[in-house]
Amino acid sequence: MRGAVAAGHPNTAEAAIRMYQLGGNAFDAVLAGLAAACVVEPVLTSLGGGGFLLARPADHEPLLYDFFVQTPRQRRAAHDSAFYPVIADFGTAQQEFHIGAGSIATPGTVRGLVSTHRRLGSLPLREILAPAIEYARDGVPINALQGYIFSIVAPIYRATPAAQALYGGEALAGTGARFHQPQLAEMLAWLGEEGDAPFYHGELARRLVQHCAEHGGHLTLADLENYRVIERQALQNRYRAYQVATNPAPSSGGILINFALAALNGQDLGATVRGSAAHLKMLAHVMAQTNIARQDGLLARSQRHRQLMEAYRAAVAGHPVNHRGTTHISAIDSAGNSASLTLSNGEGSGELLPGTGIMLNNMLGEEDLNPEGFNRWPCDVRVSSMMAPTLAEDHRHLIAIGSGGSNRLRTAILQTLSNLIDFGMSPEQAVNAPRMHFERGQLDIEPGFEEQALRALLSDFPEHRIWESHNLFFGGTHTVCWDGKTFTGAGDPRRGGVFLHS
Repeated sequence: MRGAVAAGHPNTAEAAIRMYQLGGNAFDAVLAGLAAACVVEPVLTSLGGGGFLLARPADHEPLLYDFFVQTPRQRRAAHDSAFYPVIADFGTAQQEFHIGAGSIATPGTVRGLVSTHRRLGSLPLREILAPAIEYARDGVPINALQGYIFSIVAPIYRATPAAQALYGGEALAGTGARFHQPQLAEMLAWLGEEGDAPFYHGELARRLVQHCAEHGGHLTLADLENYRVIERQALQNRYRAYQVATNPAPSSGGILINFALAALNGQDLGATVRGSAAHLKMLAHVMAQTNIARQDGLLARSQRHRQLMEAYRAAVAGHPVNHRGTTHISAIDSAGNSASLTLSNGEGSGELLPGTGIMLNNMLGEEDLNPEGFNRWPCDVRVSSMMAPTLAEDHRHLIAIGSGGSNRLRTAILQTLSNLIDFGMSPEQAVNAPRMHFERGQLDIEPGFEEQALRALLSDFPEHRIWESHNLFFGGTHTVCWDGKTFTGAGDPRRGGVFLHS
């Protein structure tokens, strides 16, 4: 099988390519990438977190597999819950995160991996997990991006004796150190032999529940035994000649991308020069309009836009939204199967599942889950997310795209898609082009736009910040394209991106 992948780490992409070399399909590839990312991108994702897979088997409708985290079925009293702040130092700014056993939501990644493999995979699970097991057992060098991320969140990865023992030496030593995870290698091998049963019904479930009981967490056996992967019809809409599918409600990012694309669809970009003052103003005002509609209920110009935003607010009601750190993998094979997968572990809770090397998520520490104050999240609810794995196709082309980047991922996907579809840019050009992002009244702008156009834009947006270089703040749109003959694509350099094809 020929195929291609774009991902946030060389080993994540390599694991996917190995599946094509074994005759596997795009779904085998993206799941091998998932497992590998849990080893080599440990701050951004983990088997203790959750995610979303948007899968389109050849000649079938795309389907969204929601294996994101679920809030626990019951809350311990706040005074009995281990939940505390740590400060992450970004150099130019500091941010407070909340960790501890009281921040752990029900993980979905293990069940998502096994469930989607049963539905979509063609290779044995042990083959899919083999690269990840190898990376965990033999160790992988900490690259520059991972070293930088570890330096920011180091207090989390030193927060408990178990975390300090695993990460305090090799992982936090900095770029170039080789990080070994022997317990995680054994855990992955166990998963390859027995599937997800130990994690949700067996020995590992009991370990997790006991750890939460003893260390101030909320999870019980009922949380794990009742966790399910939810299959959802993808949110689909036309953009120019393309059918675009993305993450549906109750998640937020896909709906907001859909709204922004609908707004752009009403604009004539045929005679517009990319990067001109007219183009930049159009993009920025679409971003501003989307934010206002989302936050304040201001309905947009057309009936279609009003319907979109009314549907958005109704769908996410009761589902608190998560905005945490993420990574993304895109894959397409020569049979026409396409997959877009986005994953998150928050920043990690500082708590490890005993004996496994799995860092557990801290999703309950998300402020948007606790609008009335921490430890007041709604019980037994699938958490909504800004994550928006996306697929697009016309009569001849397939595009798999997605991004990490919290709130910025939706504007990153919007701009990259528009670059590809409206301006005919190559994937590398589309991904590498400078971006901007509007939020909370401020326009953030990467360098690279023409000076005269930028001056005209900033006259409309006096609250702005121009960055000195391209930055992971603006997402990481790892992108794969297929025209029936040739694979093209790009890993986003803002987030360590790699594109490979077989």
